[in-house]
Amino acid sequence: MRHFLKFALVGVAACAISGTALGAEVIKMATIAPGTSAYLTQSTMASIVNQGQDEYEIQVDATGAATKHIIDMAEGKLDMVMTSPVVYSLMKNGKAMYKKMSKAPKLSENVRLVYWFPYGAYHVLTYADDGMKSLKDIKGKKVFLGPPGGGAWNAANQWIEAQTGYKVGEDYENFKASWSSAFQAFQDKQVDVYVNGGIAPFPQVEQLAATNELTILGPNKAEIDAQSADQLKPTKRPGRSLDVIRAGAYGDGVSNTEDVYTLGAVVGVAVRSDLDDEAVYQITKTFWEGAEKMRADAPWLERVTLDYAVQNGGIALHPGAQRYYEEIGLEIPEGSQAQ
Repeated sequence: MRHFLKFALVGVAACAISGTALGAEVIKMATIAPGTSAYLTQSTMASIVNQGQDEYEIQVDATGAATKHIIDMAEGKLDMVMTSPVVYSLMKNGKAMYKKMSKAPKLSENVRLVYWFPYGAYHVLTYADDGMKSLKDIKGKKVFLGPPGGGAWNAANQWIEAQTGYKVGEDYENFKASWSSAFQAFQDKQVDVYVNGGIAPFPQVEQLAATNELTILGPNKAEIDAQSADQLKPTKRPGRSLDVIRAGAYGDGVSNTEDVYTLGAVVGVAVRSDLDDEAVYQITKTFWEGAEKMRADAPWLERVTLDYAVQNGGIALHPGAQRYYEEIGLEIPEGSQAQ
């Protein structure tokens, strides 16, 4: 997998710095920072598409916030972005970060789906020698939940509060940082708990576990079965689920001997509704055909599946993407069909 990850990231870097292939139409894609499963999936997509055909070249920008990217895309400044059912719903209904943005609901009409994929399980990581065994042990600790104001921060905050009753900033310290600076701070042991989501085995966790023994904090099966509806409420929200990190997924580098149950989330690749149908069709087709050939070298791709891709997450498919899915005989659920 490390070989494949290196290939994927080098491919994206090359397309970003080497200029556009002769005659290729540039597709501007934005994602969140390296170190996230969204970046991994989207950078892999760009590499597959760019190497699989010559008509379109995806150029990836991994800076900024997904909540801003989707607005930029709807305004025509970008072509493709990462989004989630939660973020899109807030945009469509003018709530939360879009409450004071009167144009957001109207702009949501220019958003269409290419595919959904799992953000993965939220890994609540600490070093085994710190002695923490459960989420309640984070009391008084310095915790990175995600970049402030982002969707990942809100999801991790909701999960920890539901599980422990703890309030961020009162019961434990909120470590404010970007993904990359927080990862470095955790490596340097300047932060006690680092939270990130990824499809296990997640390369970032593998990197950490290669040189240190980690503990993943969260309930086991017996504990999850005994929990109240309120404790599990974050897993019932649109675009969220109860996920599990299997014991042994990271070998001897992780101390857990039982499965860890945690929050999971759905994210996806969205596109402008007015982007050319043929372009979206070719990109969708090239990605899925290329991904199928690479699953053996990238275990996390096993959970990036066609059935998952077209589930009803509140965003209608782009006609170009739906054309490919219909060609291969995929049933499109009501609510996902192109408009």
